[in-house]
Amino acid sequence: MKTDLKIAFFTDSYTEVNGVAHTSRMLAAFARKRELPFLCVHAGDKVELFQEGSLQRLALPRTRFGFKLDADLRFDLLMMRHARRALKIVRQFNPDVIHITGPSDIGLLGMYVAHKLKLPVVMSWHTNVHEYAKQRLEKLLPFLPDVRQFSLAGSAEQLSLKLTLLFYKLGKVFLAPNEELGEMLHRATNRPVFMMRRGVDTNLFSPAKRQRKDGLFTIGYVGRLTPEKNVRMLAELEKGLLSAGVKDFRFVIVGTGSERAWMEQQMQATSFAGVLKGEALARAYANLDLFIFPSRTDTFGNVVLEAQASGVPAIVSDQGGPKFIIRDGKTGLVARSNSGFLKATLSLISQPELHAQMREAAREVANQASWDNVFETVWQAYELCAQRAAAERAVRQPLPPSAVRQDAIS
Repeated sequence: MKTDLKIAFFTDSYTEVNGVAHTSRMLAAFARKRELPFLCVHAGDKVELFQEGSLQRLALPRTRFGFKLDADLRFDLLMMRHARRALKIVRQFNPDVIHITGPSDIGLLGMYVAHKLKLPVVMSWHTNVHEYAKQRLEKLLPFLPDVRQFSLAGSAEQLSLKLTLLFYKLGKVFLAPNEELGEMLHRATNRPVFMMRRGVDTNLFSPAKRQRKDGLFTIGYVGRLTPEKNVRMLAELEKGLLSAGVKDFRFVIVGTGSERAWMEQQMQATSFAGVLKGEALARAYANLDLFIFPSRTDTFGNVVLEAQASGVPAIVSDQGGPKFIIRDGKTGLVARSNSGFLKATLSLISQPELHAQMREAAREVANQASWDNVFETVWQAYELCAQRAAAERAVRQPLPPSAVRQDAIS
């Protein structure tokens, strides 16, 4: 791994509570630990430039002139007002490669800087923006007939995907969280794609943190309570378990979001813990017997890996990235419909031996997920990007007059 390669990293999330922010912080920490020159540009409360060893961070504030993407995330229509400042800082840093996490306000700023400085771009795919667009539009159009609603939402999804891929075509090398998205990026661009999976802190997330000794089968969810996470299915699952005569169980929901109020009204045997971090989150995972992740839009699903590290089997959707984390039938189960979640949950409740085997296997598999391995692969992508850019510059560079004359003589 080249330790002198300079990377400028533009991420749409860093201080927020979501998977992109967590991965971005871990990437910056890896660079700092390995003493790799790394500039991280992200949104913040005010303009600040931090120096932490080999790591620099440039925080740029968002304005109110934008639209809300999530509880703590906005797209600022005026982010380009920071272009001159960002250009100055990046030029002084003198990177070899710019890494952009997607078509966000910060991502567009990063692409502008890359264009102005003629720098090659590595792009990582973190969010299925097109699927978010579809689900958000469906929620905004409940007054329309289902057929019309699905038609408009589907059109919005297709348009969003086309626009997203047009943006990604500006990259030279790509990082994908799973094989499906990797194949899609390769088909769309015909350029190299590396797998950028995720790691997990197996010291923090561990079965040893388990403190609960009651006999209730505890089912949990961790994440944002928003439409794209398909969290209303959890209420459907609870009703299905009650209808099936299951009594000794409870739900624990960790997280918050726009769907929380509705879920609190609908779910009976459920406690809502809000947002948890650090040791409190680790204990919450370890005290679960089963983790349910119904999202169909997640490209990876860090929380699934954290649950597995805690020795908790998971049931996930067959759509999206989490199914690539699960070893179906060994560390958890893959559900192919909402009703499939109920069937899978009932099967594990009724088979304690299989459940116990899955607990052990989940922890064993999670032990192999190292952040260092993940980011060493990311650096391979950076190196290839820099090499390809250097080769292209060499081809474009005109030969000196002496070389031309010599070539003509020969």
